[in-house]
Amino acid sequence: MAIQLGNEGGEDDVNSTINTTPLVDVMLVLLIIFLITVPVVIKSVPINLPQASNIPTQTKPENIVIAVDREGNVYWNDGLVPSNDELLQRLRAVAVIKPQPEVHIRADRDARFESVGRIIVDLQRSSILKVGFITEPDMPTAQ
Repeated sequence: MAIQLGNEGGEDDVNSTINTTPLVDVMLVLLIIFLITVPVVIKSVPINLPQASNIPTQTKPENIVIAVDREGNVYWNDGLVPSNDELLQRLRAVAVIKPQPEVHIRADRDARFESVGRIIVDLQRSSILKVGFITEPDMPTAQ
């Protein structure tokens, strides 16, 4: 058995170069991970999405139109509804009709969301199933 003590071999010189092997190893691992994960992230399930089309609302006589003006007044087919309780009673009376009519909500652009929210809560409480919102169609922009 031999043991080497001291600097007989002259190996006491300072190594002044940077060891880049660990850096290259880490970069290669990151590159491989990146190359494996990018195709997985980019791929998605191939589906055919439906095309949107603007179909004009077909107003039937049995449809109910509830309008809200900017002051929060509620109108039932152009007639003012004096209170929220009266609206709820009317909706409950209509909810039992077979087939149940659709309810269309028209709200002023400046109406508070609270007014429309109360109507939606009343529709839920009265078990109305078909509810729609009437809006103005988007105007095409000049380009």
